[in-house]
Amino acid sequence: MTATTDRADTPSAVPADQIPCITLDPHGTDHHGEAERMRAAGTVVRVLLPDGVPAWTITRTEPLLEVLNHPDISKNWHNWTCARNGDIPDDWSLTGMLKVTNMVTADGAAHQRLRRPVTRTLTARRLQEIRPRIANLINDVVDALPAHADADGVVDLRQHFAYPIPMAVICELVGVPAAKRPQLRRLVESIFRSTTSAEEVVQTQADIDQVLGEIIQLRQDRPGPDLTSDLIALRQNDPEALTDEELAGTLWVMIAAGHETTVSLLLNAIRALLTHPDQLITVRRRAADDPDDAWAAVVEETLRYDAPIGNFMARYPLTDITVAGVTIPAGDAILAPYSLLGRDPDQYGADAQLFNPSRANMRHLAFGSGPHACPGAGLARMEATLALRALFNRYPDMYLASGGDLAPVPSLFSNSVQSLPVIVTTRPDTASSSAASPNIA
Repeated sequence: MTATTDRADTPSAVPADQIPCITLDPHGTDHHGEAERMRAAGTVVRVLLPDGVPAWTITRTEPLLEVLNHPDISKNWHNWTCARNGDIPDDWSLTGMLKVTNMVTADGAAHQRLRRPVTRTLTARRLQEIRPRIANLINDVVDALPAHADADGVVDLRQHFAYPIPMAVICELVGVPAAKRPQLRRLVESIFRSTTSAEEVVQTQADIDQVLGEIIQLRQDRPGPDLTSDLIALRQNDPEALTDEELAGTLWVMIAAGHETTVSLLLNAIRALLTHPDQLITVRRRAADDPDDAWAAVVEETLRYDAPIGNFMARYPLTDITVAGVTIPAGDAILAPYSLLGRDPDQYGADAQLFNPSRANMRHLAFGSGPHACPGAGLARMEATLALRALFNRYPDMYLASGGDLAPVPSLFSNSVQSLPVIVTTRPDTASSSAASPNIA
């Protein structure tokens, strides 16, 4: 299906009150089931956020791409009618994801100004320079997994694998000392949850301001080869380059987005492979000839099939627009439903719901599109490819320890699980599977 995005005076535009409305589950209980219900409701759907806050979502890839690249649509939350009207209090559960000042919520020249220092940090050359350090870190984490097993031999891969790798990498790049990382982890998890109390929201925002201030002060006193020191130097050379709020906001979006989404990517990939053993065998066979390509394909298919971000806020039309014959008024919020679009049958055909790292079409929107496409995509891909390869090579007989459903992260945004319990040693009741699934060096 294709759609046009044009002015709202198009004669066929459908009024908003005639469009289906779906209340989104803040607990994230069933991202993909909810996605199917939204897709069945139409190309453009009204949704309700926590506390009944209204928004829109677009359930087909091509119409959403037009919106993501539309010149009359803003990322600046100050253009959100609900925010301008005072309908979004500072203690709302989604405040930490929406009412922020950084490159994610900036437009035009301001966006480019805030984005430029980050892209300079994450160049392809820089990623290749740090690749050996990341590989060594991954190997240390992978080797230590048996030491984290409980009395039944169970290891939680969220806590002991998927979290420590991207957190260490991004904190080294940003210049965050190790002692601050547990606190930052707690704060990031708080803002990504959609079920936080008003009291927690207020406290989390205060704690974020405090810890970022401490990191900035540390790097002012002791500069290093990191992003924080670079941003401080930039501001010293040009006082108008960054405000205090923009400096802190840039650090925060790097820390938060720079590890939380990679945590989910790793967990979703591992879960998909362990629940699709036939695909895991195929991946290992491909890896015998080209390990980088085989594991990179797993990463791309995971980004399509089970994107780390379920819904991403938000865009705000600066003028009334029409999408697929539906009027979206100026100032309304539009969500990008990335985990939904990864299974869009218009893009991927009848098998869009199937996990297949050998599929031909793996194009996806998991990293966004247009000027606001994620600048950390290359880093996330490299981390995930190296980490998955190391994990499955080191533990070829690994299997899920839980036979039931895994509890999801309570979030409209994060699409993943709160824990991923596995057994990393050989199954006691079977011979080694290495003959069918060789441990590729």
